[in-house]
Amino acid sequence: MDENNAYVLLSLDEFESLIEREGSEAVYKLTRLQETRLGKPQRVSLIGILKSLKAIEGLDISTRSTLQSNIIRLEKYSKEQLVDIVNDRVELAFKPLTVPEETIDLIAELASIEGGNARFAIELLWRAGKYADAEDLGVVLPECVRKAVSSIFALVKKSDLATLSLHEKLFLLGIARFFKENMDRAYASLTEAEKAYATICEEFNVQPHTHTQLWKYLQNLSTLGIVKKSVSTAGQRGRTTLIYLSGASPTNWKENSP
Repeated sequence: MDENNAYVLLSLDEFESLIEREGSEAVYKLTRLQETRLGKPQRVSLIGILKSLKAIEGLDISTRSTLQSNIIRLEKYSKEQLVDIVNDRVELAFKPLTVPEETIDLIAELASIEGGNARFAIELLWRAGKYADAEDLGVVLPECVRKAVSSIFALVKKSDLATLSLHEKLFLLGIARFFKENMDRAYASLTEAEKAYATICEEFNVQPHTHTQLWKYLQNLSTLGIVKKSVSTAGQRGRTTLIYLSGASPTNWKENSP
């Protein structure tokens, strides 16, 4: 490096792995390289990337003090940042126009719920693409994302469904049917969900409940993790409540009597 007047910025991801395997000695040597080169340019700079600072607590005091002198804490990825990350992967891995904006938005929304987990977002994209491929769809629909989530872990438990009241079940059935009939949609507005619910009530010959009661049902379903809701102001007057299924594909639901 001296001969070529070169500099190295050594960036070590998952730095805790090095600490666990090698202990203080390897880290100490990396942080003290310049001490053997007094009066010469600092050719090597070190960046250690860790999930938690707890990993460096086992190092000796001098090494720990060096590492703690300059710390940058990074916030979790926001939904907007996750959209950018997924878009970048889409450009690399998919043919143009095969992954709609609504699909990308749903992936980012779900990954945001998982603590801004970019790896989870990329995994959802990959799995959703596999489902679209297997079904020869040509386009990665939001329904493919819902199937991808279901394949990773089941978020809807039968025990949770058993605790729902009759009209909560009818409301949920209406939401499920909406997405089953609109597999290209990632979100349903509360108005669309209410209309679907009203149709279900008519089929079961029961009187539908009011908007206020449905809002309470939505709150409960969201708390249980059966459905999720977000708020959008895009292209709307005021705030619009949007509903989406976080971990279940409506194509797998059977419409039995509640």
